[in-house]
Amino acid sequence: METKKNQCGGMEERLAELLLDPQSVPVHVQEHVRGCAGCRGELEELRATMNLLDAWEAPEPSPYFMTRIEARLREERAAEPAFGPARWLARLRDSLSFAPTAHVRPVAAMAMTIVLLVGGGTYLGVANWDQEPMAQGPAAAAVHDLQTMDNNAQLLDQLETLSSNNENGD
Repeated sequence: METKKNQCGGMEERLAELLLDPQSVPVHVQEHVRGCAGCRGELEELRATMNLLDAWEAPEPSPYFMTRIEARLREERAAEPAFGPARWLARLRDSLSFAPTAHVRPVAAMAMTIVLLVGGGTYLGVANWDQEPMAQGPAAAAVHDLQTMDNNAQLLDQLETLSSNNENGD
């Protein structure tokens, strides 16, 4: 039984090819199907299924289907609120539900762009709380440069101290 499983392994994919286009299937697969009762039975089941699908026809919809849909839409439109925000929301819902959706995509893209810009700006504003705001003008640039030089000088002093400690300790 184990040798049969090894011989039939991978034949499931080939059976559909054998059913649809027998000339494209290799000869060894065709010979295996002729000699193997299990694979031959599986091929016959597939063939029967395909024949049933070919014979099947979709049922015709009821002739009153569209009439009932249109009547239901008229009822829904007649039941919309008379005034206020509820009416505006109902009209928006109807325009999005029953209208073509070609106009919705650009509006959705624009809304998403605005959300991303506002969200990104908010994130940048929140992420930089620890930094002091810079003053405007050329004096602010000079002050910033002096602060940077002072920080660099302190760093150089610390490195020189470390270096001298290492030379004395070695």
